[in-house]
Amino acid sequence: MNRRSGLQLRGLRSLLKPQRALDSILREALQQTGATGGSFILINPNTGVLDIEASVGLSQKARRLKLRPGEGITGWVAITGRPLRVNDVSQEVKYVTANPRVRAEMAVPVSLGQHVVGVLNVDSPAVHAFTAEHEARLVAFAAEAAAWLQSVWEIDQLRIKERQLAALVGMVQLIHTESNSAGGLERIARAANRLMRTKLCSLLLVSDDLTELALAACDGGSDRYRNRPPLPVADSLVGVVVTRRKPLAVLNVQENQKFRHLEVAKQEGLVSLLAVPLVSGDRLLGVLAVYTRAIHRFSNDEIRLLKTLADLSAIAIEKDRLWERAVDKEETLRVSERLSALGLLAAEVAHEIRNPLTVMQMLFHSLVESAPLDETHRRDAVVIAEKMRQMNRIVDQILGFARSSEPSRDFLDLEQLVADIVLLIRHKLKQQGIDIRTTVARATPPLYADRQQVEQALLNLVLNAADAMPQGGTLRLTAGVESFEGATWSVLIVRDTGKGMTPRQQDELFAPFLTHKKGGTGIGLAIVRKIVENHQGKIRVDSRPNRGTVFRLYFPIMP
Repeated sequence: MNRRSGLQLRGLRSLLKPQRALDSILREALQQTGATGGSFILINPNTGVLDIEASVGLSQKARRLKLRPGEGITGWVAITGRPLRVNDVSQEVKYVTANPRVRAEMAVPVSLGQHVVGVLNVDSPAVHAFTAEHEARLVAFAAEAAAWLQSVWEIDQLRIKERQLAALVGMVQLIHTESNSAGGLERIARAANRLMRTKLCSLLLVSDDLTELALAACDGGSDRYRNRPPLPVADSLVGVVVTRRKPLAVLNVQENQKFRHLEVAKQEGLVSLLAVPLVSGDRLLGVLAVYTRAIHRFSNDEIRLLKTLADLSAIAIEKDRLWERAVDKEETLRVSERLSALGLLAAEVAHEIRNPLTVMQMLFHSLVESAPLDETHRRDAVVIAEKMRQMNRIVDQILGFARSSEPSRDFLDLEQLVADIVLLIRHKLKQQGIDIRTTVARATPPLYADRQQVEQALLNLVLNAADAMPQGGTLRLTAGVESFEGATWSVLIVRDTGKGMTPRQQDELFAPFLTHKKGGTGIGLAIVRKIVENHQGKIRVDSRPNRGTVFRLYFPIMP
C-alpha cells in the first residue's frame, strides 16, 4: 500500500460508527483503484446471504439484490476467500448483472482471522480497467480495512452494552418504584421490546395448573393480538418453553405448524421468535417472548439479555404478588379484629337475650296449657312457639360463631361422610326436584378433621345450593384430591346449577350477618369459612350469574 492510502485510512479513525466507516472505506477503495463504482458487502450471519451495506453507482433496485455465497463474482470470492479480477464481465459466466454499464470488476475478501466476513467490490465501464497492481493494492487495503472494522464493531458493541446496561438499570428502578401490576408489566414489555430492537414483545403468565398461558402485557401488538384466547401449554409452540423450562428460538413462526394463530402472525408481521421462561426460584411464572419483523438468528448474547429481562420481570411479578398478599393479610387481620370484637358483643347480646327468652318460653307453654284456646288462638300459639324456637336457634348460632371451638380431629372416611350427608338431605332435595350426584375418587385418603364441624359446613353449603335451585336442578357432591396453590389437598366440592352470584355478591359472601337470602341469619357461610380455617384449610368459590356456583373446601392431607 502506498503512503497516500495509509494516511487516508488513518483519517478514518475519527469515524467510529459502522455505517460511516463502511461508506468511507468504499470511497477510499474507489480512489485507490480508479474505479467508478463499487459496493461493500457483508455476509449476514442470520440469513447467510450477502447484504450490500454500502454502494456507489448502484440503483435502489440493485442495492436490494441478495446473493448467496458461491453466487456471482462476489459470492465466489466470499466462499473461496480469494480475490478475483475480471477484465470483461461479458466473458465471465459467474457474473450476475447489477449495473448494465459495468464492463470490468474486481472483488477481494474482507477477513477477520480465518473467516471471510464480507467482500470489497469495485467496477468500471471500461474493459481491462484494473491491473495486477490495483488488485494487490485493494487486497492490502481490505486487510487494513478489516482491522479497522473490527475495532469499529467492538466500539459499537460497547455502545450497545452501555445502552443495555442503562436500560436494565432503568428496569430495576421501575420494578422498585412501580406499584401497579398491569402498568408495571406493560412498561417492562415496552422496555424489553426497545432493548431487543424487536417488532413485538409479549409477557404471558401461566395458570396455577400449568395448562394455559394468558397474555399479561404486550408492546407492539394490535388489539387483535391482545384479544387472543389463552394458549394451551400442551399444544402450542410457546408452550414448549413451559414444559422444558428452556429458551426457544424459531427462525420463522409463519412456517411452523405448531404456532397458534398463524393468521395473526402474518397480519402482525411476526417472523422470528425468541421466548424464555419466567422463573422465580423453583416456580415457573410464565414466558417472555419477542418477535422480529424479518428473519433473524438470535445470538447467544441476545438470548442472555432476554433471560436477564425475564429474571427482572419475574422479580416484578413476585414483588407484586407479595404486595397483594401483604395487603390481603393486613385486611384479614382487620377483619379478624372486627370479628373478635363483634363476637364478644354478639355473645353478650345473645346471653342477655337467652335468659328472658327462656323465661318467656316457660311462661308461654304454661299459659297455653292452662288457658282454653279456640282454633284461631291455637294456631296463633303454634306460630308464636315456632318463632320463639327460631329465636333460640339464632341465639345458639350466634354463640357458636362467637366461640372459637378447636376441632376434635379424627380420621374420617370421606365416602361414608358423603353418604351420610345425602341421607340427611335426600327428602328435601327430592321435594324440590333436585337430582343429587356424588363422586368419591379412588384412593382418596381419609380426612383428618372434626366430623361434626365438617358435616355442619357441608350441610350448610348443600342447603344453600338447594335454596339457589327453587325450580330444581343438579347438585354434585364430590370428594377427592387436588393441587392448589402449589400443594396437594383433600377437597370437598359442592356444585349446583342454580342462579349463581355476581362478583359483588361473591366479595361479600363470607361477611357475617350479611345475607341475600330471605329469612337467613347471614352467618352460615361465615361459620363454614371459620370451620375450614380452624382446620388450616382454604375455601374457594367460582360462580357466575345463571351458571351455578362451585364451593371447594381444601383440607391438609395428614400422613
